[in-house]
Formats: sequence, structure tokens, C-alpha cells
Amino acid sequence: MGWPRGLYSALLLVLAPLIWRRIRREHALTDSRQAPRELRLGRIPETPSGGRMLWLHCASVGEVQAARPLIEAMLERYPEHRLTLTTMTATGAERVQALAASRDDERLVHRFVPLDFPRAAARFVERLRPELALFFETELWPNLLHACRRHGVPVAVINGRLSPRAFRGYRRLRPLMREALACVDWLAAKSAADAERFARLGMAEERIDVVGSLKFDITRDDGSLEVSERLRTRLGERPIWVAGSTHEGEETALLAAHARLRENHLTPYPEALLVLVPRHPQRFDAVAALCEQTGMPVARRSRGEWPKSTTAVYLGDTMGELLTLYGAADLAFVGGSLVPIGGHNLLEPAAMGVPVLTGPELANFEEVAEVLRGADALVEVVDDRALAAALAKLFADPAERCRLGEAGRVVVAANRGALARTLEGLARLLRPK
Repeated sequence: MGWPRGLYSALLLVLAPLIWRRIRREHALTDSRQAPRELRLGRIPETPSGGRMLWLHCASVGEVQAARPLIEAMLERYPEHRLTLTTMTATGAERVQALAASRDDERLVHRFVPLDFPRAAARFVERLRPELALFFETELWPNLLHACRRHGVPVAVINGRLSPRAFRGYRRLRPLMREALACVDWLAAKSAADAERFARLGMAEERIDVVGSLKFDITRDDGSLEVSERLRTRLGERPIWVAGSTHEGEETALLAAHARLRENHLTPYPEALLVLVPRHPQRFDAVAALCEQTGMPVARRSRGEWPKSTTAVYLGDTMGELLTLYGAADLAFVGGSLVPIGGHNLLEPAAMGVPVLTGPELANFEEVAEVLRGADALVEVVDDRALAAALAKLFADPAERCRLGEAGRVVVAANRGALARTLEGLARLLRPK
């Protein structure tokens, strides 16, 4: 073991009590009866000898959603293989299980990724026996990567993304990252800028290809469009906007913008409805309480409650329905952008043909934002006052809403192709049996 990875592993052991505390909290969100230590130490059922297994690791629900086109394409392209999808979080696990149920495909299974302790990582890879290991975006776990290399498992980093802020953090760990990236056989970067940052961390340039973002390969499913249309019909003709993937501290500003919209002294929209979708399910109750505290009558989707004419907020406190809710709205605000989170997927509402609004914090989606800006398909606001003004202006201008929605949809369609290029690269890594 090289000294960078040895030092890293020793630090993980020192931090183990804090790590296990976090894991227990995460485990409490699942209905699994298996002990957290069993889930997180790589003690999984062994893949039978001769069984053909592929492995994809995504951090959480957002990455699973972004990887969905790749997941479905791999299941179609490799019918003799099973696909194990690992996540770090319980919400990610729920999204994988919902995806497997929707496909009715027993070949797609979920496991929690092991903690990156050396023995846990080695045990997981030994038992899983994947023919190919895929790590999504910036999920670079040194001991897991080393275990793959030690067992002869080809490794690819898919949709490789390294924001300037993440790069600055990783640069302080350059010896460790150089050792980890030496275990990667192919890196499919989202952009030339991402590719350059990975190379500066130590990734061999000849193993990097710029393939574009898989997020552009999102598709509008006819079934979900029908559900969106039925939902919109039931909600009525009132002005409706969705705020998706919101975070703590952000909902206060969104509710303030909604209050201003409903009470606008020039063009009031007292019947306007905000569909509010917090990013993390453990915050659903707190956000519902916040709505009540601010005088906003709220209906909760998880309880089967339906917005009345006096309801100001419809709380989307369910999992896996964000696209459906976006599709039922006139306008969509993408959260994580009024607080320093870095934003979330601007392409989800764009793919549904819904005009996209965002705050200024877009570090995680700057390349996507730049493409949307270039097509004049993105409305950016700096705070709740600017958001309220933008909402009022767009609700008063159906033609501009239509133009924005169509411009966003065209951007998504024009930039597809990363999926095909990714599959082509992965095919080169899979050894025929």
C-alpha cells in the first residue's frame, strides 16, 4: 500500500466512530433489517461462479436519476449480465428499487456501497466479481478503486465531473488522487474543462475522452407525460410553479417570493400555487411546518391531500415524482441555487418543455447553464424579490413562456449523444467470455 492510501486508510479508522454515527442515521431511513455494519462492510452474497455482473456506483438519488439512460441502455445491451447499482444514501436506494420495480427486471439489484476501509472494499469486490466497475461523476474511492485493480476489474469513471471548487479540494490530496486515478482505465469526461482538471490531478491524458454530459440524454417518457397532463388537469387553470430539489434556508426565500407573487400590487396572482419539492425526505415535515408558520396553507401529496382554491403550497413530499411535477407546471425553479449548494439538474424541466428559472449558485451545472444561456433558455435571479418579479412577468406573458420552454427542449435534444459515446467506450473495456 502506497503511503498516500495508507495515510488515508489510517485517517478513516480514526474517524470511524463519526462515520458509523452517520451510517446509523442513514440506515434509520431504510426498512432493511440487516445491521448497518453488514450493509457497509461489503458482506454481500457472492456472485455465482460463471455469473456475469456489471457494477455501477452512484452517490445518491440525483446521480441515479442522471444515470438512468445508461442503466436502461446497459440492461438492454447486455441481456446476459446482471447490474448491481450501489449508492451511499437511503434515498438513492429507494430510487434504484423504484426503477427496478418499474422495469420489472430482476437483473437490476441495489446494494449499499461499502465504506472505503481497505478490507471492506476488498471483500465487496471479491464477492461481487464484476466484469466492469463504473463510478459516476466524482465518486472516487481510493480503496475501492485499488481493490478493482488488484482483482483485475476494469474501471471507468462515467460522466466525469470535477467542478473548480472540487478540484481545489482534491488538489490538496494530489498524491492520493494520483494513486487512485492510476486504477482508472477510462474516464468519460463531461467537458474539456473537466478533462483538464482530472489530468492535472494525475489522470493519464490518453485514458480520458470528452463525451459530453449524460444528463442531456434524459428522455420524456410518454407515461410520465400523461401523468403530468392528468395532474395539471386536476390542479386547474391557476398559475402553477414548481420549486424542485430545494434545501434548508432556500425554502424561506421561495415562500417569500410566492407571497410577493400572490400579493403583487401591479399584477397579483392570489390563486397561484407553489409545488414545493425538498431535496431530502428527512426534511419534509420541517418544510411543511415552515409553510404553516409563514401563513401558507399547505397540502401534502404523501397524505393524499389535494390543493383547494385557498391552498398556497402543494408539498411534493414523495420520492421519484419530480419530473412528473415539473411536467404539470407553467414554470420551474431548480433548487440548490439560492444557497451555496451548486445547483441541481436544470435539464429535467427543460426536457419536459417547461421554462427554467434558477438562482446564481450553479457551480455544479455551470457547463449546462452556459449552453442554456446561449440558447436564451434560462432565467436567472439573484434573490427572492427578483424571483417574484420574474414569475409575475412570465405568468403575464404566455408567448414568452412557450418560447422559453421550446428553447430548453431544443437544447436538450441537440446535445444528446453522450450515452452512445459512453456505451462505445465501455464496450472496449468488457472482455468477451
